[in-house]
Amino acid sequence: MDGSTPHGLEIRHLRAFEAVARLASFTHAAQELMITQPALSRTIRRLEELLRVRLFDRSTRHVTLTDAGATFLAHAIRVLTELDRAVGAARRQGTIKLGFGWLLPTPWAQDTLARFESATGSSVELIRTDDPLAAVRQGKVDLALIRGDVPNPRLRIIPLFEETRVAVCAERYPLAADLDWSEIPRWPLVVNTVSGTTGAWSWPDGDGPTTIVETANFDEWIETIAAGRGIGVAPDIALRRHIHPSVRFVPITNAPKIPVSLAFLPSANGPALRRFLAAALHSVGSGRTSCTANSEPLA
Repeated sequence: MDGSTPHGLEIRHLRAFEAVARLASFTHAAQELMITQPALSRTIRRLEELLRVRLFDRSTRHVTLTDAGATFLAHAIRVLTELDRAVGAARRQGTIKLGFGWLLPTPWAQDTLARFESATGSSVELIRTDDPLAAVRQGKVDLALIRGDVPNPRLRIIPLFEETRVAVCAERYPLAADLDWSEIPRWPLVVNTVSGTTGAWSWPDGDGPTTIVETANFDEWIETIAAGRGIGVAPDIALRRHIHPSVRFVPITNAPKIPVSLAFLPSANGPALRRFLAAALHSVGSGRTSCTANSEPLA
């Protein structure tokens, strides 16, 4: 070859050629590349046409390189190695954008970020948003931590674990020291309609509160509770994070737990996202999370 690149030569040609040469088998190479054997054969034939040489000797039961193929293999490996290095360097400079509505679970979030960043060299950008689902749909974040059921079948949902509910009220609000879930409807309920975990929908049989105080984000929700307009229901992480100096927390018995999941677009399936999901699930399985692991299959 004269050093010029044949018109039409693509990286997929090189990867196909390297796989066949390394495995000495079209069948095994096709399996590794996750393509059909006829498609792989066509790719190799096209590469030979572009180079105007035979790369493999197919006259025997085993696939062997021709002299031209052996020479080309050394150069192809160097090209692919440098390409992989370049891609890896670029990915290490990239970020994963994780959206959340409020209070990331502890220590799950810290463990996940540390594990992912240590393993990949990439970073995670934390983006607080009033509507994490909308941020995912609009492409403002790569994925979002979601509490509660996700009313959007167009998103991919990965269940993580469940959190316990507690009641939240103003310090001087006349709420008992402990409550049963069935008692919650007796009180005005302050609801974050955008990303809240508890609302009239939490009592599907119509047995929910008759008085609902609607708010549109976490700040409005907590300040409305602190002002004594009603009670709220939140994950028990709120109790451990001192979210407001003018509220107190009341345990709730018999309350359904809050599912916690990661949501992302089905089209978002890059390697960085997959590595983050692996780190997220590993942090659940490590046993350090204070929440209950969700044993449901990946959605």
